[in-house]
Amino acid sequence: MDNVLTFMQGRVPLLISMPHAGTQLTPAVEAGLVDAARSLPDTDWHIPRLYDFAAELGASVLSAHYSRFVIDLNRSEDDTPLYAGATTGLYPDTLFEGEPLFLEGKAPSAKERARYLDEIWRPYHRALAAELERMRQVFGYALLFDAHSIRSHIPRLFEGKLPDFNLGTFNGASCAPDMAERLEAICAGAEGYTYVLNGRFKGGHITRCYGHPAASIHAVQLELAQSTYMDEVEPFAYREDLANSTQAVLRALLGEMLAWGQTHYGNKGLGK
Repeated sequence: MDNVLTFMQGRVPLLISMPHAGTQLTPAVEAGLVDAARSLPDTDWHIPRLYDFAAELGASVLSAHYSRFVIDLNRSEDDTPLYAGATTGLYPDTLFEGEPLFLEGKAPSAKERARYLDEIWRPYHRALAAELERMRQVFGYALLFDAHSIRSHIPRLFEGKLPDFNLGTFNGASCAPDMAERLEAICAGAEGYTYVLNGRFKGGHITRCYGHPAASIHAVQLELAQSTYMDEVEPFAYREDLANSTQAVLRALLGEMLAWGQTHYGNKGLGK
């Protein structure tokens, strides 16, 4: 498969990963979807647009082209469940609400899915790992921000309304504690927004796999409530009247990560 991702290399030690922003489908997946899935409701809609200020910050950006309905880039290669409760796997077979994703007997074959692993999942993770290692070699450390969004009400996955900003650090294992504290402080000071650290979303496979503070790689996942920047019903329109203030908070979060890195590791490589 060609054209499975977009990568833009930046000039600072921050990589923004967007594994669930893709909307492309393979023929096998498209042919088998139930009607309710054809609008791709579980997509992390408009994430590249929401983070379009990344170039100004100098961050690297990696975004997926294929839908999570094909293969989920934020699940492990061996499909180990992320959570004990309701969740979705490497090859999703249900929508977030629990309904079947595919018509009976129409899910892609095991051979087809093995191809998705080799030609979509692995290239994304190779690119992610290579960029983090490049940053570590150039700057002495790397910062990873895994950018996600989700509808604010999904009863099957969580009770009530999701907080606006859901930070995940795998219960403190994926980044330095004081960096997480500084990100919490940004969210706490964001008037009109709610937040939580390591609530329902503690970080998926990417955060858990690549965040190694002892190796100077610090990873944070943000699961952003879509009500903060878009309409959560079809046609899932982007709302600039909502998004502009949300972008300001995102800028502050990423800026704080970079400031923390410079405080702890210095400015090695930043002049290049």
